[in-house]
Amino acid sequence: MASTKRDARENRKRIAIMEAKRGLRKRQARRRKRDNVAAAVAIVAVVVLAVILQLTVFSHNPTADQTATAEAGLDASASPSAATSATPSAGPSAGATATAPGTNTANIPPASTADGKTFTGELSLNGSPLGIQINGTAAPQAAAVFKSLADESFFNGLSCHRLTNADTFGVLQCGSKTGDGSGDPSYQWGPVENSPADGKYPAGSIAVARGSSTYSNGTQFFIVYKDTVLPQTDGGYTIMGKVTSGLDVVQKIADAGITGGTTDGAPVTPVTIDSFTLQ
Repeated sequence: MASTKRDARENRKRIAIMEAKRGLRKRQARRRKRDNVAAAVAIVAVVVLAVILQLTVFSHNPTADQTATAEAGLDASASPSAATSATPSAGPSAGATATAPGTNTANIPPASTADGKTFTGELSLNGSPLGIQINGTAAPQAAAVFKSLADESFFNGLSCHRLTNADTFGVLQCGSKTGDGSGDPSYQWGPVENSPADGKYPAGSIAVARGSSTYSNGTQFFIVYKDTVLPQTDGGYTIMGKVTSGLDVVQKIADAGITGGTTDGAPVTPVTIDSFTLQ
């Protein structure tokens, strides 16, 4: 009799253990299912976000058939990879707030320091030199600003963050202090000088990038490596000088392409300004 009761107790224990294990397996299965569903949802969300970014990033960038959009892309308030806007007037700068109409920030050198002068020098990119000339007669305010910045070695170590290669829009933009096209609201100036009325920026031109107003120039500039056309409806961009030798250095950078295979964005070849000197 005692043996029978003991056997019954053992059977109940075994059954209880089996049911506990069965319950644990069911809970684990439900948990795995929930985890799998959550992982699937997360993957779908990432894919959707990637698609959205693919469609929106650079969607405003210029094409050969949309020179107006091209100009907007060069606007300092637009962003290249990330619609950035900088102080410069013809290249992507990083969302800088323009100064009051017709005014410069207090730290801008006067145009009189460069008026009537011609400065020559060298811009070194990735160890390769470009001969440059800055025209203080055609663009005295721009010449004064860039001579001052060059004397302070401001550009040394900065990058050229934006490259375009549409049919009639080929520029390399440089001089963003943050390296992403953002501008410095505490360093803005104007006016736009020596802007071509026909909107044609010849290969070799060195121009100033800017934001939304003609008094939102800053520290960014762009080198035109092939003939470029930009609408001048909002004032255009200051051509302050030209490349006198070594333009092929920029062409080689352009030939290497743009990240993501687009026509406007970061160059595949990272570009560092070794030095920018003017005499």
